[in-house]
Amino acid sequence: MKCINCQTDNNLKARTANRRRCIRCNHPFVFEPTAMTGVKITDPMFAKAIADISVNDTLFFTPKQLFYLLDKRSRSKIYDQFYTIPGYLIINIVSGIFVFMWTAALFSEWSIAFILVMFAINSLLIAGTFTASRSWKYPYKQRQKFAKTLQVWGGIVVVCGIGVTLLSSSFPLFLASSAIGLLSIYFGSKKFEKKPANRQNFTIDLNQFEGWINTWVRINSMNKLLPPPRALNANTAVSPDVSAYSFDRLVVCDRPEIAQFLIANNFHFENNCAVLSITGYPQNIFDTTMEMLRRNPDLKVYALHDCTPRGIGLVDRLRTSPNWFSDSSAIIIDIGILPRQIIAAGDTMFVLSSESSARDAVELPPAIRQDLSPEELDWLKLGNFVELESFSPQRLIQILNRGIAGSRDLGSDDSSLILLGGTDSSIYVVDSFG
Repeated sequence: MKCINCQTDNNLKARTANRRRCIRCNHPFVFEPTAMTGVKITDPMFAKAIADISVNDTLFFTPKQLFYLLDKRSRSKIYDQFYTIPGYLIINIVSGIFVFMWTAALFSEWSIAFILVMFAINSLLIAGTFTASRSWKYPYKQRQKFAKTLQVWGGIVVVCGIGVTLLSSSFPLFLASSAIGLLSIYFGSKKFEKKPANRQNFTIDLNQFEGWINTWVRINSMNKLLPPPRALNANTAVSPDVSAYSFDRLVVCDRPEIAQFLIANNFHFENNCAVLSITGYPQNIFDTTMEMLRRNPDLKVYALHDCTPRGIGLVDRLRTSPNWFSDSSAIIIDIGILPRQIIAAGDTMFVLSSESSARDAVELPPAIRQDLSPEELDWLKLGNFVELESFSPQRLIQILNRGIAGSRDLGSDDSSLILLGGTDSSIYVVDSFG
């Protein structure tokens, strides 16, 4: 493993002898991949993830955004190669040669032993591939490929088995090849559970990741990592000359972490807009900002939220709460994330699931349910949700910029916005998220 400080390559023996420090510059290593079970992380891999998520230290990011990226990159690619037709062929050819040599040397009736051992090897391959095809650690398209491998391999084994049986007149070979082939076809053809196509699970434990972050910050630097948002209760004095102005646009986030992320990356300056969270972040300028916003009768409000039952309720709260815009003519535009956007996007977003999210979906009030299709409601009732932090900082800012740019001509036929609630409504939704 290379030292990220001086780029010297340190093998395991050298790292161990030097107490997990570089043999050249004595810089400590954070990770020891040989001591890790499951996910294997190295210092260069972690450093590369930090550089990529921050676009070479130019963008601030949340810990969860780094977590999503590292989880994606830590997924093992080795087994993916096993569970393909070329992988099956290589395994069967290589193992077949060794099994033949072994059985021919030990058994007089070597053919039966050979068939049994190869039957066992292929059974393990099929079991592993079938498990992978049902594992939420893989995207849906990858799971489909695993299932297709089972079907194709089963056909190959059946056809080849019948052909070799006709030449050798070996009934045990016919039984073994037929059993393996038909089992492979059967498991490959089994229908997937009635769950969202792109639902996945994490491969990294979040608590473990937080420990890695703490250790990394102690040893190395992570300048663009955002801390937890702080509640600043004391109001900051704003110059009367500044507070006399207003904004044309407001971005409201369902969580303070996202508002903090946008503000830290100067989104408000670059887009001449205010950024707040529905929880009142940042507290020290919240009241002053709202006072400035209410002066603008042509205000456009952009809702940015997780695709959760709570997040989807953000627009309703903005429209009905007296603390926001219940008595205002402000136009509200729902950027997302919405279930319809996820369903339309196919296998491109990281979908999670929880029982608490399923309960919240069942308890959605009628005012929110009426704007959701039956397909969207079913999707939510399964407990599914998508977090904004599953998108990289650069990608999330690009999506928000595109959503704002697409709202300039609300009445245009080219607009990507959909009007909710009829012609008298002032609530729009964006048809896609990115």
